[in-house]
Amino acid sequence: MRLLLWNIRYASGHGPRFHFPVPGAGYLRSSRANLARITTFIHSYTPDIVGLIEVDTGSIRSGLVNQAEEIAKSLGHFSIYQCKYGQESLNRGIPIVRKQANAFLAAPSIQGERFHYFDTGIKRLTIELELEFVSVFLVHLSLKYRHRQFQLRSLHELVKKSTKPVIVAGDFNTFWGDHEIYLFMAAAGLTSANVAGLPTYPSNTPRKELDFVLYGKGIEVTHFETPRVGFSDHLPLVCDFELT
Repeated sequence: MRLLLWNIRYASGHGPRFHFPVPGAGYLRSSRANLARITTFIHSYTPDIVGLIEVDTGSIRSGLVNQAEEIAKSLGHFSIYQCKYGQESLNRGIPIVRKQANAFLAAPSIQGERFHYFDTGIKRLTIELELEFVSVFLVHLSLKYRHRQFQLRSLHELVKKSTKPVIVAGDFNTFWGDHEIYLFMAAAGLTSANVAGLPTYPSNTPRKELDFVLYGKGIEVTHFETPRVGFSDHLPLVCDFELT
């Protein structure tokens, strides 16, 4: 099976133009053209499962287009998505921001889906996708180190409850690389598919390993790469795996 993980930054692009005429201006521009490029790229890898971080589910920025559904339709996949902010968060009432989500797109038969929310941080969502023989968790951890550590503790509890082989994937915002998640990985019995520690951010000159695909017992990784493509500020991760 092939998993493609990507923080697509709401298809808003990256580079110097993103911050013109003011910092962050790119978050407000139309994303339709770049979404088409992202969709074409994902389609070229024919993934079985796609984990998308930072998708727009229908704000004026995306032209009221749900990006998760748009990409899924192109692939012939199911789509599962949810707002990444906590149920009581004020962000759920802010235009554009309330449409900011994470998503799974999947070709195999889906056995179940669950949405978990951490108790700390602004970005709190974990999506659990249950397939026939594997469970995949999608996360986007906090920018604050202290919050990330609390979130990792909660994530460990979720992973240990799974009765199937587990994959944990997402943007961990680990500015110190895999050193930050070493104890979490050891406690949860997980291994990084990125054995070479390839950086994933920023996409034009990658220096930091922020994005991870972690896997547990019963899974064997047969291929891993981080394609150099510049449609987002993060590089995508492509991981082929087999169940043992």
